Amino acid sequence: MGWFNRRSRAAVPTPTKLDREATREDLAALEEFVTSRQGVEFYLEPETTATDTTVVAIAHDGEWIRRRTGSPQVAAKLAGRHAVPLYEAARTGYPERMRVWNRAHPERRMR
Repeated sequence: MGWFNRRSRAAVPTPTKLDREATREDLAALEEFVTSRQGVEFYLEPETTATDTTVVAIAHDGEWIRRRTGSPQVAAKLAGRHAVPLYEAARTGYPERMRVWNRAHPERRMR
């Protein structure tokens, strides 16, 4: 009998559920950030089991926001429309100016 067999439970995959899908408000926030700041770059973060594909938009001074885009293709279209460079965060990492900005603005971490 397999009452205590771990393998039988693991054989049935549990579907992943994202916390929420990307919305128009997410894309609008990224567009507003790009148009209101200088030197913005996009850093693409892949979808995980908990979160949809996201983009971190980082301005020249290190200020940043993270928003869902739904897919890498949507992020690429948004970057192309605004002539913003798009990097893969997993390959390039984040720029030092972002870490400097985080240290100078600890109130952002309290949210």
